[in-house]
Amino acid sequence: MVVSGHPPLKGIRVLDFSRVIAGPACTQALADMGAEIVKIEDPDGGDDTRRSPGPMVGPLTHFFVAYNRGKRSLALDIGTKEGQALVVRLLERCDVLIQNFRPGVMKRFGLDYDSLKARFPRLVYLSISAYGQSGPMADRPGFDPVLQAESGMMSLTGEADRPPLRHPLAIIDTLTSVHATAAVLAALYARRDTGRGQHIDLALFDVAVAALGNAGLYYLTSGQIPPRTGNAHMTSTPTAAFSTAHGLVFMAVSNQKLFAEMSRSVGHPEWIDDPRFATTTARTQNRAALFELINAVFATDTKENWARRLRHLPVGPVRDLAGALESEEVAARGMVRTMHHPAIGDFRNYGSLYRFSDTPVTADTPPPLLGEHSAEVLRELAGCDDAEIAALRAKGVVSGTT
Repeated sequence: MVVSGHPPLKGIRVLDFSRVIAGPACTQALADMGAEIVKIEDPDGGDDTRRSPGPMVGPLTHFFVAYNRGKRSLALDIGTKEGQALVVRLLERCDVLIQNFRPGVMKRFGLDYDSLKARFPRLVYLSISAYGQSGPMADRPGFDPVLQAESGMMSLTGEADRPPLRHPLAIIDTLTSVHATAAVLAALYARRDTGRGQHIDLALFDVAVAALGNAGLYYLTSGQIPPRTGNAHMTSTPTAAFSTAHGLVFMAVSNQKLFAEMSRSVGHPEWIDDPRFATTTARTQNRAALFELINAVFATDTKENWARRLRHLPVGPVRDLAGALESEEVAARGMVRTMHHPAIGDFRNYGSLYRFSDTPVTADTPPPLLGEHSAEVLRELAGCDDAEIAALRAKGVVSGTT
């Protein structure tokens, strides 16, 4: 097979003002696909995640490393007139601008979409915020756990007789990054036909509401709040974690065909025609009785053996992070790989999840030190000479190592 040899977004350049997770995870995905990402950071500390607690990868925090491979860092104070002027010069050679400041911040700097669109009509401009650029909550800050609470997502998590729990991962930030990536790609695709860029207003709260999916429609359809079911599922049974002789397995047997196959595979075909379990509704109504029977069977062997025995079904061992990240399947898919940074040495990081047959992705460029590429970017993209860069450094507008 003849392949093009370069990633699908080669030639696309992104000016990235985002911090923490939602924006940086989006631009990391774009970097994997070949886009050039110039990460604009405050010279005074940079991305907030650079200051998170350890463990550390050299001078970089594990949090920063998780979301910033494949980027160049320009430490630039956009609160100064000089910094703002440099951003405008950089935009002459950029296709996309991504920012996740609170609404109004970029306007204060003269870098909002309305201030830029006449000069840069092809610019795709993505604004990520907690509650959107308009609406009664637009002025509020927002973080993932609070949005889980406000959107109703948190109310679905946990055991029925215990208080609600938030998801331990930044699930709304992560989902927002996926939608942000899709939105940028769609806007670039539209620009191919129209010749025009556009503004994208993406709100974490909107993403959280949309993510309620079938649970939200449960309420909108019936007017009833769906029950909190812990590891079980509100309408699918048996879907839960079950105890084995050593550890837990999670099973998601969501339809009649899978239930019948599971029953035969564990040696209890009589469950298939048992009136208590013969339909999805019956199994949900008699969940406790069914779970007691399943736990008794699974208690006769270990989670690893059950996972092997039920390989043909959606059943798997409940692992800790070490068990998951050191697993054979993670290694086989290249989802954890060794990277090298000249100032840090070798360290392990995630690989890219994208697999293109004709336009291979790249995920081998390590996350940058703060301002690691400041001078390099200013020379290449803003046309600055050494004297101008030195003057900017002296004023504190720019910092960095090269």
